[in-house]
Amino acid sequence: MELLVMVLAMVLAVSKVVLVRGIAQPRPDCLRSCGNVTIPFPFGSSPDCYLDDSFIIICNNTYNPPIPFLIGNIEVFDISLDGHLKVSTKMAYDCYNDSGSSTIDVYSWLRLVNFSISATRNKFTTIGCDTYSFVEGSRGKNYTTGCTALCYGLDYVQNGSCNGIGCCEMMIPNGVRDFQLTVNSYRNHTRVQKFNPCGYAFVAEEGYYNFSSTDLWDLQFQTHGKFPVVLQWSVGNQSCQVAEKNKSTYACRSEYSECINSFTGKGYQCNCTSGFQGNAYLIDGCKDIDECENSPCDGICTNVPGNFNCSCPKGYEGDGTKGVGCRRKRLNIGIILLYVALGVIFGTTLLVLGGSWIYCISRHRKLSRLREQFFSQNGGILLQQKLSGQNGSMQREITFTEEELKKATDNFDEKRVIGRGGYGTVYKGILADNRIVAIKKSKLSDQSQIEQFINEVIILSQINHRNVVKLLGCCLETEVPLLVYEFITNGTLYNHIHDHRLSLSFTWNLRLKIAAETAEALAYLHSATSVPIIHRDIKTVNILLDNSYTAKVSDFGASRFIPTDKTQLTTLVQGTLGYLDPEYFHTSLLTEKSDVYSFGVVLAELLTGEQALSFYRSEKERNLSMYFVSLVDQNKVCQILDKRLLEDQGNIQQLKEVALLAKRCLNVKSEERPTMKEVAMELEGLKLMQRHPWIETDLYPEETEHLLDSGVFSSSQDPFTASGSEFTNTTSIMNNGIRDQIILPLDDGR
Repeated sequence: MELLVMVLAMVLAVSKVVLVRGIAQPRPDCLRSCGNVTIPFPFGSSPDCYLDDSFIIICNNTYNPPIPFLIGNIEVFDISLDGHLKVSTKMAYDCYNDSGSSTIDVYSWLRLVNFSISATRNKFTTIGCDTYSFVEGSRGKNYTTGCTALCYGLDYVQNGSCNGIGCCEMMIPNGVRDFQLTVNSYRNHTRVQKFNPCGYAFVAEEGYYNFSSTDLWDLQFQTHGKFPVVLQWSVGNQSCQVAEKNKSTYACRSEYSECINSFTGKGYQCNCTSGFQGNAYLIDGCKDIDECENSPCDGICTNVPGNFNCSCPKGYEGDGTKGVGCRRKRLNIGIILLYVALGVIFGTTLLVLGGSWIYCISRHRKLSRLREQFFSQNGGILLQQKLSGQNGSMQREITFTEEELKKATDNFDEKRVIGRGGYGTVYKGILADNRIVAIKKSKLSDQSQIEQFINEVIILSQINHRNVVKLLGCCLETEVPLLVYEFITNGTLYNHIHDHRLSLSFTWNLRLKIAAETAEALAYLHSATSVPIIHRDIKTVNILLDNSYTAKVSDFGASRFIPTDKTQLTTLVQGTLGYLDPEYFHTSLLTEKSDVYSFGVVLAELLTGEQALSFYRSEKERNLSMYFVSLVDQNKVCQILDKRLLEDQGNIQQLKEVALLAKRCLNVKSEERPTMKEVAMELEGLKLMQRHPWIETDLYPEETEHLLDSGVFSSSQDPFTASGSEFTNTTSIMNNGIRDQIILPLDDGR
């Protein structure tokens, strides 16, 4: 027995591991840095300095400065106690010469034993103009995924954007412990070799790499070197609930630590609780934060473990926190002084109440007179006269008070402004019943706008159509008149066409749907209301979109009634240059065909896209309608069409039909333009053709593939003339059949 005791004592003396409550703690003399990298426990570089073999760090001193490695010769950039560490990886790439022969073919891989590759903090990136690559692995999870990067030239590439044009970027699965990268080419870079001889692929920390077009042709990019990849590490393979039950192996040793389950589903991590900072894997690793160093109190600050207390000095009262603070205690007043004070207070109160009552009555009368003045000034009498022949309760139903609208807009805060136009400013508001509305505030002291304001109220009060913005009411008792509309959440058609981020998902199907709905609304205004209504300011800014991309025609400030016994009206020319009917501009004769012309410009704008619009805007003496019509007449409309619309060959027939329809709407002579009802029927027919099962069936797949490979429908040619007269005849036959068979009930506005 004595011999056994001596052997155990010798073992404990030789061991350099400090055992506390059953789990190993590192020696005080453990190496805690290697070169520029800190090595916190549970990691370590020598026995008795790490938690287990999963956390061994090999510090290679042959480098200057020394470089740390994980087992497997994986270079470590950084180790964080939040469960992440960064390691080094290389890119995979292949290169080709002018003849299309591969000159370099380099693979890349990373294989881990215990740690996972973070799925949220890394991106798989592919670079090239004729490149596709795969990332695959089997440790932790079997997976394979790929990414394709294509482009026709450097002009198509956008620096900083990895949307598939020259650069493709995607996430990797969660819970994987390895990857292997393979890079391939569709055509061996033969078509892009002059500006992109190589394709590249790598996995790197999100935000580390910023795509540049120079990387496509600069062979020095191959020597980019190391890419940081973020790994996730955790302790053991049990959840917190299970691990906490065994105190001898539980790794969260600090008294002020907490356990968090690993995001990968394996093991757990230890963090210091709120108010503490440090290493939760060490017994005394979590240190109290002295919050009083930043003076969080107005009074006396006392630091306590994990928190702080505020108090006031002697002779003061309050909680000592910022905002409330401390105030000197009031002295006790004698009974006599108390009675005197009460008498003074009572008398003063009577005087104040009397004066306040007189002031309130005077102010109320003044406000009432001011509201009456504003009501008359803002066209209230005119509105009453025009509504007198209608339902008498309408005026009460559409009237809001000034207080309601001030509360809804935080007193018309500038942060609530969602638009400005020629007729005023639009605010976003929330009514007392939680309805979200748009409140239009007319321009200040502009009496010339009053008739247009009242005109808009009258027109919108008579319209009930799903594609016309709904008027909820108005307020005339303010200095400037206010209109209250339903709130349309998805912005304007102009934004979706011209904002690059929005236009990426703005498909041809959506554009055709919006065009058809706008045409239906205008046809309703022209032919289905009791008195025809001419909008006079149709443009993409005045077409709103809701969450389902339903079109809503808005801004009726310039609209006019056309009496049923007249076909035209002479009026002051109003509208927006670029959308304005040239015949109306020169003659001041307003007809329904003026809206048709403006809608033709909207159709042209839907077809063209930002690239072509920027081109014609640079030529100051040209406008979109003239430029668009001239290209249609020359069979060169492909030069101005949005390139994204041409990516789907199935859209070509519809694009041609809509382009020809827009040209008819843009005829200089109004009598040669179609009516809005005809336009709406033709667009609705195109929509139905789009949904027909014939459109989704490729009757001749081999011929289509041959045409695509031979370049007949390449982007450099006009898709409207690529097939010659045969293409034209086919389109014409299909559309004539649609026009003959479809009759739409455009006189129903609901």
